[in-house]
Amino acid sequence: MRHVQASETRTSPARTRPTRAPGPALGAKPRWYLPVALLVDVLVPGISAAVLVRPAAAPLRSWATAALLASVAWPAVRLFRNRYASRALGESRGTLPVLHDWLVLLGVLAIVRVAADLRQPAALCLAALVPPLVATLLTRKLTYRHLMASRREAQAVIRVLVVGEPGAADEVAGQLASRTDHPFVVVGVVAVGQGPQAGGVPMAARLADRALAAPDEDAAAVLAAARARGADLALVASSALLYGERLRRLSWGMHDAGLELALVPGLVDVSVKRLETGSAAGMALLRIAPPLRHGVQPALKHALDRVAAALGMLLLSPLLLAIALAVRLGSPGPVLYRHERIGRGGAPFTMWKFRTMVAGADARKAELAGENEQDGPVFKMRCDPRVTRVGGLLRRTSLDELPQLANVLRGEMSLVGPRPPLAEEVAHYTAVERRRLAVRPGMTGLWQVGGRSDLSWDEAVQLDLSYVDNWSFTSDLDVMTRTVRAVVDGRGAY
Repeated sequence: MRHVQASETRTSPARTRPTRAPGPALGAKPRWYLPVALLVDVLVPGISAAVLVRPAAAPLRSWATAALLASVAWPAVRLFRNRYASRALGESRGTLPVLHDWLVLLGVLAIVRVAADLRQPAALCLAALVPPLVATLLTRKLTYRHLMASRREAQAVIRVLVVGEPGAADEVAGQLASRTDHPFVVVGVVAVGQGPQAGGVPMAARLADRALAAPDEDAAAVLAAARARGADLALVASSALLYGERLRRLSWGMHDAGLELALVPGLVDVSVKRLETGSAAGMALLRIAPPLRHGVQPALKHALDRVAAALGMLLLSPLLLAIALAVRLGSPGPVLYRHERIGRGGAPFTMWKFRTMVAGADARKAELAGENEQDGPVFKMRCDPRVTRVGGLLRRTSLDELPQLANVLRGEMSLVGPRPPLAEEVAHYTAVERRRLAVRPGMTGLWQVGGRSDLSWDEAVQLDLSYVDNWSFTSDLDVMTRTVRAVVDGRGAY
């Protein structure tokens, strides 16, 4: 479990983290994040504009105005969109938020260019704004990696006291311990009620299983536990024993004492974009929007799939021919490997790939079953003897999957989606795992950018289910951007 004690080392099944050393409060990020982000966002646009809009090609006043405007406009847009807030710095490496900011910048500068009657060519101005976009993206990736590494060493984290019924508290603590892409570290539990606690989290206090005669005693007990454990936040798993007026009085006590409080509604892997807050009869409501299955965005996705697949097959035709020739000359057998896969709704289809194994490889699968390195119903071997020399290269670079563009063009697959499963795998699916079949399988997806064959079966299923439930058109664009890095990296491709 991912727990911290004041004077001992925190351990988990996958890692060991030291306790916090004396110094700034946990949760405080390195101080260089903000100045570095500001420096990059100020200097790079100005230098880029100064280099591209040369004094020889424009009056000095116009050149200086363009450089100054670029230096001020980019950080101003990002400041307006709250990108320099402490809670935002380093928390994401995603491309889309920066791209959204950049598009806003283009709109602002286009209006300024017309209003100020600036004479620089529009193409030159656009070119000058590309380096700031790239520099900001690289800075975000740098701070994200540094922050994730720091959190693996128990730095820049928020010490959390979980409050709730023992079973619910154990579940919350276990969920937080299973991942490190968040700032929360459980330092103790305040159990509500008399149920047994089985998660191994330090018990900081216990509240009665019913509202106390003096409700402020709940807050006093939680505050005392928070002080003893050095907690920065009380994370409440609300339930029938901690609800309504009792929960409200607890929040009063927490906030009056300066301790933050957050509620865990019990939802897992639901994107915040699907959550909407509201109220009715004095009660706070949390609406969960249904997954996008119909409407403009799915239609746009389907159209983009077909157009991109057609253009891809046309532009990549020389490469496809070269790979086909290499496969043919590399080993006897057909160029393409055809295999039945299961698509949306359980419908079977024939998927195409460049052949990467010797002819008749499927017949040898049974004799290699004992060498399977993957759990679940999937068969994977890191050093599969059936893979040819050319096939190994194609697998590492994912070029063997390019013929699937034909499947995308036919509407059987998508550019982005869950991994296309075999019929024998689907035969062992549980009801939960069958939810992966609610959308078209994809050439790439969260499973590929998240580690491919290095993922366990449960991790791959979790990523696919997260995609199925939280899909949006912009998330597809983000996955495709991250796929480029995953292909270049080559991890998990075998």
